[in-house]
Amino acid sequence: MQLFKPNKLQILIMLFSILVLLAGYIFIKNSPKAIDMNFYNKLIVESRIKEAKIYGDEIILYTNFGIYSIVKDGVDIKQLLSITPVKMKKENNFTELILTFALFAFVLFCLYYYQKTEKKKRQNEQNFLNLKDAVIEGDGVHAVKFLPSSSKVKFSDIAGIKSVKEELFEIVDFLKNPSVYQNMGVKLPRGVLLVGPPGVGKTMIAKAIASEANVPFFYQSGAEFVQIYVGMGAKRVRELFSAAKANAPSIVFIDEIDAVGKARGGIRNDEREVTLNQLLTEMDGFEDNSGIIVIAATNRLEMIDEALLRSGRFDRRIFVSLPDLHDREKIIETYLSDKTHNVIISDIAKMSVGFSGAALSTLVNEAAINTLRRGGKTVETEDFIAVRDKVLLGKKRLVRYSEKEKNIQAVYQAAKALCAYWFEINFDKISLVGDFTKEIDKEIESRTELISKIKVALSGIAASKIYFNEIYSNSGEDLNKARRFAAEMVEKYAMGDRLLPTTADIETVLSTSLKEISEFLEGMKKPLDLLISALLEDESLTKEKIKNILSEVF
Repeated sequence: MQLFKPNKLQILIMLFSILVLLAGYIFIKNSPKAIDMNFYNKLIVESRIKEAKIYGDEIILYTNFGIYSIVKDGVDIKQLLSITPVKMKKENNFTELILTFALFAFVLFCLYYYQKTEKKKRQNEQNFLNLKDAVIEGDGVHAVKFLPSSSKVKFSDIAGIKSVKEELFEIVDFLKNPSVYQNMGVKLPRGVLLVGPPGVGKTMIAKAIASEANVPFFYQSGAEFVQIYVGMGAKRVRELFSAAKANAPSIVFIDEIDAVGKARGGIRNDEREVTLNQLLTEMDGFEDNSGIIVIAATNRLEMIDEALLRSGRFDRRIFVSLPDLHDREKIIETYLSDKTHNVIISDIAKMSVGFSGAALSTLVNEAAINTLRRGGKTVETEDFIAVRDKVLLGKKRLVRYSEKEKNIQAVYQAAKALCAYWFEINFDKISLVGDFTKEIDKEIESRTELISKIKVALSGIAASKIYFNEIYSNSGEDLNKARRFAAEMVEKYAMGDRLLPTTADIETVLSTSLKEISEFLEGMKKPLDLLISALLEDESLTKEKIKNILSEVF
């Protein structure tokens, strides 16, 4: 026998009926009963009347066993006053009735709101079904159904992103309280670009934003927009944004956006360009209060088309770097929380320089597997040492530093940090495994500004010569950058010794800059030593931290 299971609407209707019956019973019970003079005189004689109230043309009598009413003209008011107080009431006795109807109105509003919400939910489901059944004319390829997902990832679940959480919380607040910003005339940012190496948690960050803001989350890889059928990629973009608009406020996350947003030019790809143009159109078509934020992720910012990066599309760029020592400690602690271990977390963090969050997850998991392999029940430090090389397999040798390499890299990066701060080159932070400068779009740059950039790029080489009397292979990328700046100065802007560029002019710019920055660092050994020590200890230096360290010297 199947039991009856009422739904939410039926439960609300039953509750409403019970309230109606209860209110009716109370109203009937409290209604006064009309009496004649004989009964009234009996009440007077027996002193049964406790209170009397005059309502218009009648008097309401309150006794211990009931409420009665009698016509006022037939009663001797003086006699009644000698027995009990008499109150004058001009209004009608509808207080209980009004309260009851107010309660009924509230219940009806709840029923209406519930039905409206259910109707909207059913409409959204129908919209998705319509998207699923859509067919591209002529090729018979069915459209993809874009369904939102509800993320359970919280910011507290992601360790190692302390430096970017402030900006992320602001975006969450935009989505949760859009009216606050709209009332101030503040527009919701249309796009957020997460930039960083693979495995640092860009996808998890996007999911955490959606979860914290409690909004639908639409995930799509940039590669999925690239199709062999002309127009198919653009159609996918339209369908994705249609689904997002139907569920606004919502978040659209496009992973590896460089697959579709690659800079145009060179070898043409008509299908990719049509898809990119459609993406640009959709972002431009947003209303200011549409409640949709596009979050994209890439580890190749230099390849993104300039049209995507301009203001009004991806208004914000958030750089997510590899975790430093303290970040790695928190990440490792999180991954070890459900495992029995006997390790000093700080030691594991120190031996994993250059690991991303994903690599640390793999490291902990492989260490646990190694524990089982050797028949143990507790993860030990030896398990991490045994699998570290396996996890690093295929990675660049650069990110696996010995103690000697750490010292070399600390000197190199500390020199860059000091020079970038001193010559006012914008940057977020400089760490053992990389640095993140803020490229500011400027129409006009002076020769002095370009020379400063060259000096910063050459500062690590100069410091290596001062401290070790050597030049190391870690200078390759910065050396290429310095050469590029020098070539632009001489060839494009005639900032060399001659108007007509020569190779000798480029060499003069580079050699002069290297000599000047070497002399500068020779005179700044004391602050440089402090920065080297701080970098070896914390593995990263922010501009604010550099300022605090230098304030101890100057």
